Amino acid sequence: MPYRREKDLLGEMDVPEDAYYGVHTLRAIHNFPVSSFKVPQEFIRALAEVKQACTIANIHTGLLDKRIGDAIVQAAKEVAEGQFLDQFVVDAFQGGAGTSTNMNMNEVLANRAIEIIGRKRGDSTLVDPLEHVNLSQSTNDVYPTALKVAAIRLILTLSEAVAKLQGALQEKEAAFAGILKLGRTEMQDAVPITLGQEFSAYAEAFARDRWRLFKVEERLRQVNLGGTAIGTGINAERAFIYAAIEELQNITGLGIARAENMVDITQNIDVFAEVSGLIKATAVNLAKVSADLRLMSSGPYGGIAEIKLPKLQAGSSIMPNKVNPVVTEMATQVAFQVMSADQAITLAAFSGQLELNAFLPLVTFNLLTGLKLLINAVTIFRSHCIEGIEANPDRCTRLLEESRCLATALAPYIGHEKAGELSEQAASEGKTIRELAIEKGLFAPRELDIIFSPRELTRPGVPGLRKLKREKKGRN
Repeated sequence: MPYRREKDLLGEMDVPEDAYYGVHTLRAIHNFPVSSFKVPQEFIRALAEVKQACTIANIHTGLLDKRIGDAIVQAAKEVAEGQFLDQFVVDAFQGGAGTSTNMNMNEVLANRAIEIIGRKRGDSTLVDPLEHVNLSQSTNDVYPTALKVAAIRLILTLSEAVAKLQGALQEKEAAFAGILKLGRTEMQDAVPITLGQEFSAYAEAFARDRWRLFKVEERLRQVNLGGTAIGTGINAERAFIYAAIEELQNITGLGIARAENMVDITQNIDVFAEVSGLIKATAVNLAKVSADLRLMSSGPYGGIAEIKLPKLQAGSSIMPNKVNPVVTEMATQVAFQVMSADQAITLAAFSGQLELNAFLPLVTFNLLTGLKLLINAVTIFRSHCIEGIEANPDRCTRLLEESRCLATALAPYIGHEKAGELSEQAASEGKTIRELAIEKGLFAPRELDIIFSPRELTRPGVPGLRKLKREKKGRN
């Protein structure tokens, strides 16, 4: 393989001749052969947009030759559109607060700009990664700015996916509104509820997630672009700072704003811990709802089986006709992963020291990867599970009648102790509460039809009391 010779502070190295990256990236490759994980592509594209904005600002303020600047801008646009992504080869787990990734970008853009001008890659006398591409910048301002751009976009996408999931659950809420079933607390029989009410609670939980995600995006809009090394703006002209922010707004279409205190934004990354925590809340709801659906669909013959999940694939290599709730299991695993990522982000956020947090690469990987996982999981959960759920109303009725929980609805009429005795007797004799109450002459069938109606059992108040009083008054 042919090579080209490049030099940096530490000496010379042979860089593959066809590579767009250079010596700084090559050292990072050698220093961090940690994992097979690369920096998320969403971040790479956002960083290219930041470089594009900075280059345009440098041109407008007269700091950069227009011919060189235009070539860098074109190169940055190409990367932002998805080209040359294979040239971003630094491991996701890297030291240096993201300097390796920033230099990887600087070198790729420089060499691509050299090509655009018509010269050969590696000719840093024409376009230099530091002197030209990184002009008026530091890793410490462009890196967190790019992370915020990438995160905002993924959060908006996740918010849309959660909104669609909420809508699918609301459709099931309406479809299942009239199906009365057994409610359970602490895994034990409790009181009646409709299947629609259960799905309404799921929809409401994701509605909160949708609102959290919609609002948390605002927390990421303040950036420290132009703050350079520690937020003081050394080596960045004031005109450049304002121009770069404005250009980034135009390029991304996002409401990016200059932070009032860029020293704060440079050294403190608690905002990412805050955002991660709210994303974790979505994962919590996803895991909880997934668990409920597995329980309610369990069986189908030896379990609860109040609902039927879509059958997606054979579930066993040894047991014929077994179908597992695979999508809910996938969603649960993704939720666990996102919760674990939140812990890593928390640790990274409080481990920064003095004027900089060196652990932003860990935050980048976990935050963006977690968002992408949730987007995919929520989308699949909706389309492959929620939208295809069917109710088993006969099973719901049977479990409700056999549970003895209807005794609770009779307690206001016959007293708590007597209702308990009725429940115990029904259980010992294998009868339903309805059957035994009629047999003992406690209620007429018509009265129990009123008391045990789905509407009466699932709204505030004593079931049937008002209606029975009206009927009695009408007869008198």
